[in-house]
Amino acid sequence: MFRVKGTRITLGVLLLVTLTGTATGARAASIVLPRAGQVGIGIQGQFGSLMKSGGLGEEFGSGPGLAVRLKYRMRYERGIGLSFETQSLDARTPGRSEGTFLGINDPDTTLVRDRVVLTCAGFDLYQMFDTRSKTVKMLSAGIGIAQVSARLSDGETQYPLAGDGMYLTAGAGLEKFFYRSWAWDFSTRYQAVFLDGKVNHDVQASLGLIFYAAY
Repeated sequence: MFRVKGTRITLGVLLLVTLTGTATGARAASIVLPRAGQVGIGIQGQFGSLMKSGGLGEEFGSGPGLAVRLKYRMRYERGIGLSFETQSLDARTPGRSEGTFLGINDPDTTLVRDRVVLTCAGFDLYQMFDTRSKTVKMLSAGIGIAQVSARLSDGETQYPLAGDGMYLTAGAGLEKFFYRSWAWDFSTRYQAVFLDGKVNHDVQASLGLIFYAAY
């Protein structure tokens, strides 16, 4: 009787180990890591904050944003990409009309300016690490064009005297793959925005999803 019972226990343990190994193998097989030549399409929600310096940073503080990123995987764990971002920043002193933007000259006006929208489009370079694992780390650098506009209470859009500017970025992030070629995409960036001869310092944290298209 003990032998039969022991045999049943042994068979049960073997069956459990086999099923666990099969499930683990199935989960591992469900991850399809991207290869050189593949393009990733990602979208991230982000939050940014301007340091209190530069013409823009003196007037506006922090707020949420949205970013769309395209990444092209290259050989030797490198990549290139394009970024398109928009970020809404709240005014430090709501209703202030002087400074970076055109003044509201009518002293009797009830118009106020409570936020600014920073829109950026640019080119990125990536150096990646551990590209054959489920968690890929990377460093990034970028350059592009920055457009700044303020939203007034009457629905009008107000632009700065100096027009568009440019930006430089440096950052770090990771992609954690969880199903096939889908991954969580987390990154932090420092962004220097050059506008009207002044440098504005923006720090961002972003989280979203990226998908690498197969070919």
